[in-house]
Amino acid sequence: MAGENKILADKILEQLGGPANIGNYTHCMTRLRVTPKDESKVNKAAIKKIDGVLGVVEEETLQIILGPGKVNRVTEEFGKLVDAAGGIDLKAKAAGTKAEINKKNATPFKLFLRKISSIFIPLIPALVASGLITGITKAIIQAGWLAGDSQLATILSVIGGGLFAYLGILVGINAAKEFGGSPALGALAGILIINPAVAGIKLFGADLVPGRGGLIGVLFAAIFIALVEKRVRKFVPQSLDLFITPTVALLVTGIVTYLVFMPLGGFVSDIITKGLTSLLDMGGVVAGFVLGATFLPLVVTGLHQGLTPIHLELINSTGIDPLLPILAMGGAGQVGAAFAIYFKTKKTRLKRAIGGGLPAGILGIGEPLIFGVTLPLGRPFLTACLGAGVGGAFQAAFKIATVAIGVSGLPLAFLVVTGQVLLYLLGVLIAYAAGFLFTYLFGFKDDMAGEFD
Repeated sequence: MAGENKILADKILEQLGGPANIGNYTHCMTRLRVTPKDESKVNKAAIKKIDGVLGVVEEETLQIILGPGKVNRVTEEFGKLVDAAGGIDLKAKAAGTKAEINKKNATPFKLFLRKISSIFIPLIPALVASGLITGITKAIIQAGWLAGDSQLATILSVIGGGLFAYLGILVGINAAKEFGGSPALGALAGILIINPAVAGIKLFGADLVPGRGGLIGVLFAAIFIALVEKRVRKFVPQSLDLFITPTVALLVTGIVTYLVFMPLGGFVSDIITKGLTSLLDMGGVVAGFVLGATFLPLVVTGLHQGLTPIHLELINSTGIDPLLPILAMGGAGQVGAAFAIYFKTKKTRLKRAIGGGLPAGILGIGEPLIFGVTLPLGRPFLTACLGAGVGGAFQAAFKIATVAIGVSGLPLAFLVVTGQVLLYLLGVLIAYAAGFLFTYLFGFKDDMAGEFD
């Protein structure tokens, strides 16, 4: 297996113009993200045809979709090949980073959302692990296989729930880093919000409530402390920087947090949670259809990660998240569409691409199917969205909700509110079936798949 990964990495590197053309590289859950020094030396068409590559996306970086798990191993081999050739020149890396920021489509709004996404993306493995342990523990207790007051149940609950109790600290660390501040001060910004000791503070006749403002308040505080830190540092002599800069930044941020950010964060949080809850209550199946059908275009742009704080705030404020099951139908619609294409096409390469992406899609990672199959074909992407809308309408009709966030697809069933698991799974099957039927009947003809010849 290691040999296969090395061969795949070598083929990708060759079509990227060789090690000397790599300005920077990294990876996320499914994609190898590369910044070439000279894009004219990159053969994107050839990369798409490499066995093992599920698709290529061109945004602020060149993103080569390899799938979950696979991307980690291939990136490791990719790095070894680059390092063996002398590694990445730091000047080139800096130039590549600057080029990313200056891309034409990098509007201020998109850049801001990507910063917010970058705060939460590193937390996804921890969120998935904690969510699954919490969900599975609750399911085992509900099934009667484990007593809820037993030591084992308590231990499992502590293991799974610890992240959510202190999530504000991790968010604060990442937010400060993203906005150019010290991670430790970002952690302090998170502590300002969640510290139980604030319960004894009364301001303007009102008691402060620990956690009021939630992650929205943490984001405000952490970004603010980063900005204050950078501004103060400009005026402080270097010899006194260690003492004065963090002290002033923390003191100013603490006062502003309790006077402004906690009330403001709470207000914004209420608008988000009550607004979404009211939308789903009033809009019902129509709202569910629209939300389910329009989620995949967000995935294409990468802006779907910007929804993570909204999911977390819903759970923080109400204890449940009715939005995630609806949006999870986006991946289910893709799976149904992919099955339809698989049964209709006679092209071996297209079948192989679908076979490589389906397991990940069923397990909640839809990008391999989106970028490797439906989006390049065009119309199947739209019929997959329609299938997702049908599934979203079903989830909204029965008010399905989760108690934590994690990957979508079948694994999300472990996080669904007890008593709704079978309904959630039925909604997944409905989205599969709708995506399949729309695509099989209207969305795909084999002559669309010319690039898979």
